[in-house]
Formats: sequence, structure tokens, C-alpha cells
Amino acid sequence: MRVVIQDNYEKMSLWAADYIAKKINAHNNGPEAGRPFVLGLPTGSSPIGVYKELARRNQAGELSFANVVTFNMDEYLGLPHEHDQSYWYFMHDNFFDHLVDMKPENINILNGMTDDPEEECRKYEEKIASYGGIDLFMGGIGVDGHLAFNEPYTSLTSRTGVRNLTTDTRIVNSRFFGNDPEKVPSQALSVGIGTVTDSKEVLVLISGHNKARALAATVEGGVSQKWTCSALQMHNGAIIACDEEACGELMVDTYKYFLDIERGERL
Repeated sequence: MRVVIQDNYEKMSLWAADYIAKKINAHNNGPEAGRPFVLGLPTGSSPIGVYKELARRNQAGELSFANVVTFNMDEYLGLPHEHDQSYWYFMHDNFFDHLVDMKPENINILNGMTDDPEEECRKYEEKIASYGGIDLFMGGIGVDGHLAFNEPYTSLTSRTGVRNLTTDTRIVNSRFFGNDPEKVPSQALSVGIGTVTDSKEVLVLISGHNKARALAATVEGGVSQKWTCSALQMHNGAIIACDEEACGELMVDTYKYFLDIERGERL
């Protein structure tokens, strides 16, 4: 596991966007350019800075998404696309609508209005596999370490499926629903931990004091279903991009180790 520590959220976002852009450009100019680059994407506040920078590069002609296929992590069950809190809406509002060459047919987001959630999830896994898997999955984590909507005690080998959301998650997300947790859907469709860790690379963004325990559990804790993010310890291509505020619970020697070994990545 790599842990790249930046001074603040802005630099963390810039570093992550640069890493993703380099991966896409290398793919498009390499021997595998005949197939699309498959990119996994999250929602939430963590990736917004990355999305803004990737869109800027795309509009400037520095980065093309014409050969990129995306798969989003999750979607609320029961919210239509046009609902302003659906993740379909979030992704188009914050990212896809700002790209000049993203092909709509290459955007994959779970359908929260499906009549058959289990079949929707099965087909999602099947479609990911049809592309040969995901090249790079970007993600964020919750304060309890959940990755996508894989709440604590979700199996670390789980696949895409229906997830029941905890009260804590609904309370945290209620800020987008008029501060009323009862308005937050109680279920979501989500990729599994196994779906994420099957990806060739996983890049997780962690920022802010409130994520400090989760970062420590991800990097230093034991591998456990209690902290689903800890599954990244078993992934050979896992990268954590974080800011200084998120490092408050790391042991001093851990913090200094990653600052030293990743010193060339400091912006």
C-alpha cells in the first residue's frame, strides 16, 4: 500500500487528478489503446476537487475521455435520475456534463429505480467483467471506514448488491435531504468490496479531521469486516491519497515513513 500525504485537500485533489490523467494518457498512447480505459468513480465531497481538475484538463485538450468507460460505485435505491440527490444527478452535475468528449454510452451507473435490484446488480458485475475488469477505481471512505456503501461488517469478498444503510450513514447524508435522516433512502445499490479490490489499482481519497480514525484503521489496523476499508491492505495496487488533517491518528513512525518514502510526490 502507498500512502501519499499532501498539505491540504486542494493539493491532494491535484495529485490524484494528475495520477489518473497520467494513467489514462499512458493507456491511450500504449499497446492497449484499442480497448477502453475502465475507470471506477465515487460520489460525495471527497472527489469533487479531482473532478474539477480532470474536467479542466479535458476542456484544455490535455486529457481525452473518448476512450474511457466509467462505472460508478453506488446509487440510492428508489431515487430517479432527475432527483437532485441521486448519484446519477451528482455525477452529471459535478463531472460528466463538464467533459467535452465523454460518450454517454460509456457511462455506467446502477439504476436506483430498477424493478429487480438483484438482477440489476448481477448485470453490473457482468458488464464490468465484459471489459476485462476495472483498471483504476477511485473511491472515498466514510468516517466509519465504509467503502462505497459497504457498511461495517460487510463481507470483504462481497460483490455488487443491495445494501441496508446504517442510521449513522443516514444521519451523515441527511445534510443533503433537509437534515432529515428519514428522507434519506434506507437502501442503496453498491459495488462490493470484492468488486473494488478486483480492480488493477484502487486510489482512495481521505481528507479532514473526521476521517483520521478511518485512515489509521485503513493503514495500521488489522484486516477486519468492522473497517471494510482495511481490505485495501491486501491489494497490491492500493494507494491512499490524504491530507495532513486526516493524519491525526496515525502513529508518528507511520506518518514519517510515508512522508519519507513518498517524498518525491509531495506537491
